[in-house]
Amino acid sequence: MNLLRTFVALVLFATLGAANAADGLVAVKSPHDAKVTMDRLEQVVKQRGLTVFARIDHAAGAKKVEKTLRPTEVLIFGNAQGGTPFMECAQTVGIDLPLKALVWEDAAAQVWVGYNDPAFIAQRHGVAQCPVVENLSKALGGLVGAAVAN
Repeated sequence: MNLLRTFVALVLFATLGAANAADGLVAVKSPHDAKVTMDRLEQVVKQRGLTVFARIDHAAGAKKVEKTLRPTEVLIFGNAQGGTPFMECAQTVGIDLPLKALVWEDAAAQVWVGYNDPAFIAQRHGVAQCPVVENLSKALGGLVGAAVAN
């Protein structure tokens, strides 16, 4: 019976993991509070020579309409050097550019940084073999990794 339960648990875990991977969202835990995490991310993005186009505070917007949201901010950033080659593979990729990162605090007070996986974006636009995807994925992972580092 224990073997059966273990098997069912493994299948369920694998299914949930696949569903999370399939949605294209990469989520990374942060040891910092939401504001510090977003400040660090913005600083890293600028230090690496990318342009910050906007920083949107959804919680502040909610407050303006007398609603409450836990800390939730989006950073929109990028540059033509990285985005143009991606759009050369498929111009429709432009709907997903510039890049975005979401910093939020969940109900358990855990802070996360999330972003769209470039491989998912490429697949969405029918250019899964686009040569810039791997480098873009590494770059995004590096930006987020630097922002959440201790």
